[in-house]
Amino acid sequence: MQPDDKEILHLAQRADKQNEALVLLMKKYKERLYWHIRKMVIVHEDADDLLQNTFMKAWKNLGSFRGDASLYTWLYKIATNETLNYINKKKEALLNEDADMELMLGHKLETDPLFTGDEIQKRLQKCLLALPEKQRLVFNMKYFDDMTYEQISQILGTSVGALKASYFHAVRKIEAFIKNEVF
Repeated sequence: MQPDDKEILHLAQRADKQNEALVLLMKKYKERLYWHIRKMVIVHEDADDLLQNTFMKAWKNLGSFRGDASLYTWLYKIATNETLNYINKKKEALLNEDADMELMLGHKLETDPLFTGDEIQKRLQKCLLALPEKQRLVFNMKYFDDMTYEQISQILGTSVGALKASYFHAVRKIEAFIKNEVF
């Protein structure tokens, strides 16, 4: 049985129970956050590193958690920001080279021995890589993570209407990619 967030936060406030709180926090959210990150960066090792960074940052700032949002959305916001910062740094590095980030990630997806999806899942992931970053992020959070627009809005700091538009455009582009057999 999973501990509730209030219990984790209560344990985190006690000096003698902080390690237990961290273990419970990681156990409860590790897998969901990992896949959220992995869908954006594709590479397992990168996702694993970013997940560790997410938990370190969350743990460091847990004392300043105000409870305005749920612990779940707060962690997703940290994971999303860590991932977007990583992607932006990677894109900057690639600007100095003559490489395309989406092509590089598509190649890594093809050669990743840890990718367990079938051909249809691989095609969908390639379609997602062709989307603009924000549309890809919104699509992943809505479709794969089954988050509400309100939760996504809290995490990304974007209006619900803008998120619905991003999701709508992402779905239309994916449909067009598949219809035109781009991938």
